[in-house]
Amino acid sequence: MKSRYAPFVLGLLPIAAVIGIWAALAAYGTLPRALLPSPLAVFTRTLTLLGDSEFRMHIATTLFRLASGFAIGLAVGLALALLAVLDARARALLTALVQLLAPIPKIALYPMLILVMGFGDASKIALVAAEAAFPIYLAAFQGLRNVETKLVWAARSAGASPLHALFFVSVPAALPTILTGCRVAMIISCIVVFLSEMISSTEGLGYVLIDAARNFRMIDMFAPIILISALGLLLSAGFNMLRRRLLVGYPDA
Repeated sequence: MKSRYAPFVLGLLPIAAVIGIWAALAAYGTLPRALLPSPLAVFTRTLTLLGDSEFRMHIATTLFRLASGFAIGLAVGLALALLAVLDARARALLTALVQLLAPIPKIALYPMLILVMGFGDASKIALVAAEAAFPIYLAAFQGLRNVETKLVWAARSAGASPLHALFFVSVPAALPTILTGCRVAMIISCIVVFLSEMISSTEGLGYVLIDAARNFRMIDMFAPIILISALGLLLSAGFNMLRRRLLVGYPDA
């Protein structure tokens, strides 16, 4: 029982340390209270904002953009990885394209996306999808390429077609690597959707933060940060639960 809860307790320690340092800095007046409100004041204000329907709409908007962009990035990344594994010409083209585009921070393309798709949801979803697709593609491609060839040969010798061997042998064998890429993409997606809303939006948690900063409502600036952090923790916990379910029977899962 001890070992079961030890990682959870250890994970709480750095969070408690950060809150403790924050509370000490606020209590001893290291910074003016207007610039650094106490954790209690911020959490109380966050709970108050959660009771406001307009604020909840901002949360829903961010979640919609995040989920939509990640889902598109997941579909594109997996599809391209499967295509690269199946076809040598596609693999050569995609390798060159990924080497060219992957190092570019996709946020640099956001002005172009705004010009093409406007200031609404579409440009933000496209940006999240573009950022998510690359780590998913790279992880899936690498995982599929590293599957032990004996497993594939055994399936083929038993009469499996190349597609059947790919989907029922290679993909399950590469699943741990694919899920690692998905987790990285999920973290990047949270960051990107928040940044895009800070740059140009009239909705979403990023917009709430910028609007509070423009109007010198410093305590309201902390609420979106708290919620994005909480969202990251919830997504990470949900992802770990899904991973444990999908990887039952895998070594070191």
